[in-house]
Amino acid sequence: MLTGYAIITAIAILANAGIAIADFLRAKFVLANSVEVGLPENWLPWLAALKAAGAAGLLLGLMGVPVIGVAAATGLVLFFIGAIAAHIRARVYYNIAFPGGYLALAAASLVLAVAR
Repeated sequence: MLTGYAIITAIAILANAGIAIADFLRAKFVLANSVEVGLPENWLPWLAALKAAGAAGLLLGLMGVPVIGVAAATGLVLFFIGAIAAHIRARVYYNIAFPGGYLALAAASLVLAVAR
């Protein structure tokens, strides 16, 4: 189980760090998606910081601070539930799989961290 936890969590770290960077850099696809779901552009740095903090927390959990890893995974699960809710509220379904994928990674990291 430790190997599965390490692999899934590493993927979640990379995914969240990557999308946080895209948010900080205001990538075109991030801006387009933000407009579609009705997210104010001035929220992007704050949301990027939350994703980056989640990735950092997952890394700390992987490095031996399990309580931080569990807290980070829980925060990311809640974050991406909110992202899916924003997509549903705005009726933007064609790309809802993206926050769904991030949610799945965060949830898997959480379950495996707790089971560890």
